[in-house]
Amino acid sequence: MNRRQFMERAFLTALGVGLIGLHPALAHADDIKEITMSDAEWKDKLSPQAYDVLRCEGTERAFTSPLLDEHRKGSFVCAGCGLTLFDSDTKFDSGTGWPSFFQAIPGHVKTKTDTKLFVPRTEYHCAQCGGHQGHVFNDGPQPTGLRYCNNGVSLAFKPSDDKKE
Repeated sequence: MNRRQFMERAFLTALGVGLIGLHPALAHADDIKEITMSDAEWKDKLSPQAYDVLRCEGTERAFTSPLLDEHRKGSFVCAGCGLTLFDSDTKFDSGTGWPSFFQAIPGHVKTKTDTKLFVPRTEYHCAQCGGHQGHVFNDGPQPTGLRYCNNGVSLAFKPSDDKKE
């Protein structure tokens, strides 16, 4: 186990997740290989709205995503490359109009400071393809206190094979 894996596990254990409940994707966090595609390839692959958000850091209108009403067990993956970003157990209704999560899969998102609105915010992107997802705020529920406010068009939902609700 390297230092990064140790720190991720220590953090999750401190949150009460423990080692037994780790998401399977954590085992592969170090195996993420960045995807690069040309602008033309992204335009061919994505819808115009997804292209605007994922590649140009746009924002979809609030309350327009069908993922707001997605409550099944499963994973939310990057719409650009399919990397798992969130587990359904971390989704919550923030009332903001965008799908919201209190924890990302460790190592699967990268952050940067966004000053487009003159007030610094923390923006996050898919660690694999660099696709813009949304912003993270410190007003979420416990156990993390974080709110990953995600553009629904930046995500796809993959239902769990487990039929239990």
